[in-house]
Amino acid sequence: MATDDKKKKNPEGEMSFLEHLEELRWHIIRSVIAIFVLMIVAFMFKNLIFDKIILAPKEPDFFTNRILCRLGELVGLNALCINSKPANLINIKMAGQITTHIVVALVAGLIVAFPYILYEFWKFFKPALHKNEQQVARGGVLVTSMLFFMGVLFGYFALVPLSIHFLTTYEISTDVVNQINIRSYIGTITSICLATGLIFELPVISYFLTKVGLITPSFLTKYRKHAILIIVILAAIITPPDVFSQMLVCIPLLILYEVGIVISRRVMKQKEKDHKEFMNENAS
Repeated sequence: MATDDKKKKNPEGEMSFLEHLEELRWHIIRSVIAIFVLMIVAFMFKNLIFDKIILAPKEPDFFTNRILCRLGELVGLNALCINSKPANLINIKMAGQITTHIVVALVAGLIVAFPYILYEFWKFFKPALHKNEQQVARGGVLVTSMLFFMGVLFGYFALVPLSIHFLTTYEISTDVVNQINIRSYIGTITSICLATGLIFELPVISYFLTKVGLITPSFLTKYRKHAILIIVILAAIITPPDVFSQMLVCIPLLILYEVGIVISRRVMKQKEKDHKEFMNENAS
């Protein structure tokens, strides 16, 4: 992966292994700087991050809670009114709140910097790609970022309120009182949002695995039933153990799997087309 300066020094644009490592190091350094800068910004906006985002899903007036409660009133199902009594959070360590503030700012910086991190790695791999592959990769950065943020938002608005309601109201005995530690609360929210953000990358994963020849559309179609079983198990792991939450996760994942099959078919058609053109050029 050669830069313009390296190309000037080397007419063939080739770099040694150590030069590749040096180039990669600077891409990583810039990515870390971006995360650190955005972390500082997130740290400064403490009230917005905590009161309006982190703590909001446990409140009755949160968007998802209000929508589900209205739906419950329409269908006569009171169980849909979730988080009607906000959970009380506690801190049990002296430095607990400041460390929580730092960790949350770091996670926020990582999430916001995700598109830039992808862009840095795209710049690193760009010189090794053909022109048509560079165009696809450039669009891939945008698509990958959009899918990641869609997954994070889906986890935040759909799964987090349901998880909070179930986990804070579940009890093994009336003698045991739930006193939720703030670190545990934030850890649950973070793991759900990051997990759904990564899961929403299924179409991108299908594209690259098909590109390198590890999977084919026929393979994905043949093992669709196995994939459905894995998706159901995965949904059961990242959601509370109730059917509604699991279905809420399963449906978009199944859609993403089908989208992955469509993308895999297009990649295979393009590979076959490129192969035919290559063979025709060699024959002539």
